[in-house]
Amino acid sequence: MKKILMMLAVAMSAGACATTQAAPVPVAKIQAMLAQPKAMCGRFDQQKTLAGMKKPLAANGRFCVLQEKGVLWRTLAPFPNTLRLTKGEIVHYQGDRVAMRLDAKTEPTVRMINQVLFALLAGDLAQLEQLFKVDGTVGSDSWNVTLEAREPALAKAIGTIKLDGGAYVKNIVISEASGDRTSIVFSEIKSGDAALLPEEAALFK
Repeated sequence: MKKILMMLAVAMSAGACATTQAAPVPVAKIQAMLAQPKAMCGRFDQQKTLAGMKKPLAANGRFCVLQEKGVLWRTLAPFPNTLRLTKGEIVHYQGDRVAMRLDAKTEPTVRMINQVLFALLAGDLAQLEQLFKVDGTVGSDSWNVTLEAREPALAKAIGTIKLDGGAYVKNIVISEASGDRTSIVFSEIKSGDAALLPEEAALFK
């Protein structure tokens, strides 16, 4: 996830947001299907397949999305580390130590990175349409979409992103232009303030 954030930063600094164009997929219908709690947390299982390598790298942990505060991405295995994204900064923790901090005042792309990651996890296609062409299908209780970057710099870094789900995003697959592929499965999703563990809530105080 940290690498993906850095690629977004590089691509966006090269020239981001194109004007929004009409998408063939009924974005409004998908938005209406999605639950939009003020807070939600769950488990993620991630597999990273590197070009030229047969065995993927696996990781798992917890994520939290708080509408008014930001995103928390806690990798628990194989190595514990935490990313906290708010409107003002991105902070990477290793244990209790701050390993990296990007401030929106000195890194203007920080705010946009937060918006994109929040939109991906929440399935906010209206936000994602500003950076990506949206295509896909909608069923009675499920949907899937493919995102292709509008800007060449972003397309070169990210490639394509596929999402599917129902009331929540269930899967994200990021296929990078380099041939690397990241697959993330979300499960055990809970909503409301009680969804956050005490140590997670403390990181947003």
